Amino acid sequence: MLLDTPLCDFGWKAPDFTLKDPGGKRYRMSDHLGDKGLLIAFICNHCPYVQAIADRLAEDARDLQREGINVLAVMSNDYRDYKIDSPPYMAKFARDHGFTFPYLVDEDQSVGRAYKAVCTPDFFGLNKNGELQYRGRIDDADMGSPIGRTRELVNAMREIAETGQGPRKQQASIGCSIKWNGSYAQY
Repeated sequence: MLLDTPLCDFGWKAPDFTLKDPGGKRYRMSDHLGDKGLLIAFICNHCPYVQAIADRLAEDARDLQREGINVLAVMSNDYRDYKIDSPPYMAKFARDHGFTFPYLVDEDQSVGRAYKAVCTPDFFGLNKNGELQYRGRIDDADMGSPIGRTRELVNAMREIAETGQGPRKQQASIGCSIKWNGSYAQY
């Protein structure tokens, strides 16, 4: 099911979490907040929208990381029903696309629920205080050619790093619905 992300709830305080990468290393969100903020990307391997932007996400994340803005990715899909989203495939997906940021397994889907993540990709741009300032798309290319794209996510994260505030005009991200386990349907 194709969904759009909701409008940014400016100032919403992001809950802390600790998740593991596919290799079992633990990462705590608050340890990555940093003085210039944090981008949290809810993604998965099988979604065609994520597949279309994965290389751009890797490139944009490298640029943000060079500027001191931290990045985490979270996979909240129920990978028991979607094997291609399981941890071994996550590790391969991250390698294949050159991710320089942790790609974390939300095993019980509690982080996706706490953030009210809707789709993949779903981007959360936080300021240094952990307050939401961006919930929009990566760029204006969508699934098309990235040549000449406007890097909306990068520009927003730079603004957040400089001012603590995100842009007031944001375009919703579009993607596949998060695949919740059978006992939980959010939307």
